[in-house]
Parts: sequence; structure tokens; C-alpha cells
Amino acid sequence: MVGVMTKQSKASEAVTCFGEGFNCAQSVFSTYCEEFGMDRKTALQVSCGLGAGLGRLQGTCGAVTGACLLIGLKHGGVSKDGGAAKESTYAKVQEFVALFEARNGTTSCRELLGVDLLAAERRTAAERVNSVCPKMVRDAAEIVEEILFAEEF
Repeated sequence: MVGVMTKQSKASEAVTCFGEGFNCAQSVFSTYCEEFGMDRKTALQVSCGLGAGLGRLQGTCGAVTGACLLIGLKHGGVSKDGGAAKESTYAKVQEFVALFEARNGTTSCRELLGVDLLAAERRTAAERVNSVCPKMVRDAAEIVEEILFAEEF
């Protein structure tokens, strides 16, 4: 629509962050954290252990878990019964996962990379991470923007 201002996508910033040496979870989470009241340094610390599918164990892709942290920052509840906030958060996470899987077929780090990071030769592992993960970071960032900032676009 002509004349309508739109929020500028920050997905490229997340990919740049990854290229600077931060892991996938850190790259997604720290790019948007300040929009929800968390400083970048804290976000980098909190999300550090989530990279490479949770501490390089290759479970759920770190870009996905970083995005889920953002969903929690925006929609998560702070009361012990959770209620509507918990349901809203779970619904947004499920929406995110469905969209990510539609683009990539899975949220499994091991399946996305096609290599065991703990067993592979260091060079082979690094090549796979450098060729696959930037797309996962971009996809996660674009999808989280779609879900969390839709009304601003």
C-alpha cells in the first residue's frame, strides 16, 4: 500500500550478529530483546546455552529457541497460575514452529545441519554451520517479526 510506513525488518541484523560469532539463539534473541524490555548484554548471556540445539546437543534449533524466548518476553505471564498469558504464549510458539517447519521441514538442529556436531571433524562441522545456520537465523527472525510485530508492518 503506497504511503503506509512499515517497520523495517531486522532479520539482516540477526544474520550479521551470527556472522560476528554469536550463536543462533543469541543472534535472534538479542536482535529484538530491547523491544520487550531486556538489555542486549543480558539477552546474550541468557541465550548463550541454547545455541546449536541446546549446548551443541542438536535438539531444537537455537534460532527457534531464541525466537521462543522473544515470544515469552512479549506474551508470557508472570503469575503462578499462568492462565491466559500461558495459553497465548503456547499458541504463538505453536504458530511459530508451524511456520518454521513449513519453510525448513523440521526444527531439529541435527536434521537441519545433516551432521553430528560432536562427532564430525571440526572443519566439516564449521562448514555446515556456516552454510546452513544463517538461513535458519533469517527464517526465525522473519517469522518472529511476522508473529510479534504483525500489527506494526
